[in-house]
Amino acid sequence: MKSTRDAILYGELMIEQPGEGPRVSVDTILLSAFVQVREKEKVIELGSAHGAISLLLARRFPSAVIEGLEIQTALVEMARRNAVENGLEDRVSFREGDLRTVREVYPAQSFSVVVVNPPYDEAASSRHSPRESEAAARHGTHCTLEEVVGAARYLLLNKGRLFMVLRAKRCAELMSLLSGQKIEPKRIRPVYPSPGREASVVLVQATRSAGKGTIFESPLFIQDSSGEYTDELLEAYSIRDPKCL
Repeated sequence: MKSTRDAILYGELMIEQPGEGPRVSVDTILLSAFVQVREKEKVIELGSAHGAISLLLARRFPSAVIEGLEIQTALVEMARRNAVENGLEDRVSFREGDLRTVREVYPAQSFSVVVVNPPYDEAASSRHSPRESEAAARHGTHCTLEEVVGAARYLLLNKGRLFMVLRAKRCAELMSLLSGQKIEPKRIRPVYPSPGREASVVLVQATRSAGKGTIFESPLFIQDSSGEYTDELLEAYSIRDPKCL
C-alpha cells in the first residue's frame, strides 16, 4: 500500500496514511474536537483506519486510554507505526478485528466512550470504489450503520457516550437506530460548508440508557460568506484545553 507522511494539526502529529483510501479529512478533525472524555476513561474507536482520530484524542485527553479496532491488516499496522512515531504507544493501541463480531473480542460494557466515523453510504445504495480500503471507509462494504450502532450499544457502559459524524441526509435514519438500541441522542451539531448551503454532516453525541432530551447546538460553518475559514473551524485544528463533562 502506497502511503504518505503528513503533518496534522500544524505538526502536532505526524501521520502515515494511504495515498489512496481513507485519509485525514475535515470530518476527522471535527469529530476529534467534538468528543468529550473524562479523566482516565477507556475509549474505543471503531473502524480506526490509520489511527488519526485515536491519536488526536490521545493528544487532547492526556489521561485517556484509547484502543482502535480495525478490520484491515495493513491499516492496523500503519496505525501502530503512527502511535510509535508520535510517542503515544503507551496509551493508544490498535487491534485487528471486525466490529460485526465484537462480542468475540471484548466483554460487554468495556468502554466509557465509543468514537466512530462510519461509512457514509450503505454498500447496497452506492457505487463502490475499486480500492478496498476506500470502499470500506466510504461505502460500508464491511458493515452497515445498524451494525455500527449495535456494536456501540454492546461496548458502552451504562451512561457511556457515543460520538459520531455522519452525512446529514442520514440523520433521521441514525436517530431511529440509536433510539431503537436505547442509546439516546443528547447533542447534535450540524456542519455547513458555508452560509446558505445545506448541512453536509452532523456531529452526534448519544448516551446509553439515558433519558430522552436532545440539544441542537449552534451550526458550525466551514467557511464564512466571504469564503474564509471560520474561527470555529480553525479552533478545531488546534490542541487546546479539552472540553470536560
